[in-house]
Amino acid sequence: MVLVMQTDAPFWASLVFDGIDDVDVEAVTAAFGTVEVMAIGRAAGAACPACGRFSGRVHDRYQRKLRDLPLAEQGFVIRLTVRRFICGAADCPRRTFAEPFSRLAAPHARFTTRLNRVLERVGLALAGRAGARLAAQLGFGAGRMTLLRRVIALPDPAFSTPRVLGVDDFAIRRGQTYSTVLTSVEDHRVVDVLPTREAGPLAAWLVRHPGVEIICRDRAGAYAEAARRGAPDALQVADRFNLWQGLGRAVETCVAAHRDCLSNPSPSGTLPEATRLASGLPQDESGPVGRRAERKKAAHALVHELLAQGHSRRAIARHLGWGLNTVLRYANAARWQDTFRENRPRPSRLDPYKSYLERRFTEGCTSVTQLHGELLADNAPVTYQMVRAHIATLRRAPADAPPRPPSVRQVTGWLTRHPTALTEEDRAGLKDVLARCPELDTAAAHVPDFGEILTDRRGATLPTWIDAVDASQLPGLTGFALHLLRDLDAVIAGLTLDWSSGSIEGAVNRIKKIKRQLYGRAGFELLRKMILLQ
Repeated sequence: MVLVMQTDAPFWASLVFDGIDDVDVEAVTAAFGTVEVMAIGRAAGAACPACGRFSGRVHDRYQRKLRDLPLAEQGFVIRLTVRRFICGAADCPRRTFAEPFSRLAAPHARFTTRLNRVLERVGLALAGRAGARLAAQLGFGAGRMTLLRRVIALPDPAFSTPRVLGVDDFAIRRGQTYSTVLTSVEDHRVVDVLPTREAGPLAAWLVRHPGVEIICRDRAGAYAEAARRGAPDALQVADRFNLWQGLGRAVETCVAAHRDCLSNPSPSGTLPEATRLASGLPQDESGPVGRRAERKKAAHALVHELLAQGHSRRAIARHLGWGLNTVLRYANAARWQDTFRENRPRPSRLDPYKSYLERRFTEGCTSVTQLHGELLADNAPVTYQMVRAHIATLRRAPADAPPRPPSVRQVTGWLTRHPTALTEEDRAGLKDVLARCPELDTAAAHVPDFGEILTDRRGATLPTWIDAVDASQLPGLTGFALHLLRDLDAVIAGLTLDWSSGSIEGAVNRIKKIKRQLYGRAGFELLRKMILLQ
């Protein structure tokens, strides 16, 4: 054990130890990997926190043990003798009060102020378990709950009401619970987080924070209603990405309604199964497709019968015990055949290279090892098992089998991608499909028109585009165009102004990272604090 006695701290101590000027160091000991400092306050007295009267009469003393940052890879502890003074004011409600050390440590704290600041930074950066592991390695071990309590105790950052407010939702528990994040679009910072994505909390927030001039949001009806109630003078701007995403879904619905055009006429003269289904011809009732068709036909007739009787869609959903989206799908379908959806195969990393493998297989190269090596030489992210499985399907296929028709999702990609992004094979496939289906040819003309409106910010021409699509009466696409009329002003603003929701999407991605740090165990208050302070 090493014992050092001294009566005063050296001149450089205040540079290293914040608040050390307020105490006299009486002794320093080092033993078993821990440095202990014995200290006592040097002030003659202190002011009473209740009445402010100065007092130097000592009532008693007690000792506080404060942990501090490690020193030379050793633990550091301050044993501080605290005096309790007597307040001499007769009208003061306090009889005694403890000597304050506001710079060194907070009242009742077991850590020094500077160690607390370090724990707060560790907790914000790494949250609970990971932060506790790092704290142990740095020599000031703290439990995960200690770190999280430090984060929760931090005050919310002060912010001024943003002129351009971004609004978007994110999932607390996907498919069940959602919250709302509010950002300042101009300086890309989160200003607040609301516990739900309903209209009430957002409207109340806007009333409490006047001064918002522009609100960038998606096309959710709750956010539109909240903006109208809380900031009626603010300009609402719809998100361009959501508009293009909605167009893609509409195009996919349109292509699915004309899926019969995607395949060549059957050489045997018989109609394909999808064509027989769409035309209502008798089918094999023993097969699963026949039973499914009968169920959909009966459900479609039942929903439309209840609609004709004057029942609302929500009332029908409650009466039948179905989901509202299911009832809406049958209610919005003019024919029961329109309720069928394309079976979407799961995407694979091998998809971009399948055409290459098929061409090499046709040329006579059937070695899986050689084909896999060629793809690896081209830095393709594929495995040997992927290549082997696909070559096995090619070997099982008849040599004279006709080429597989394009899927609904593939044709949708052809229609919605920029022409310069299509390969020669894609262009040839799209041209063949459009030649067989005039309706899709019409849709192919509407999609780039909307893309030009979005890219060139020609929102004023949107009503003309909506009228043209409405006149075409295309499944999915016409419904999308007419749905824009419900939020026309915000949509036109989104297709005219430069403001967008890009920074909001960036904030949502950062929130996802924070949620992964907390492993889904954090409550809303802790999650909100982490979002605001990081």
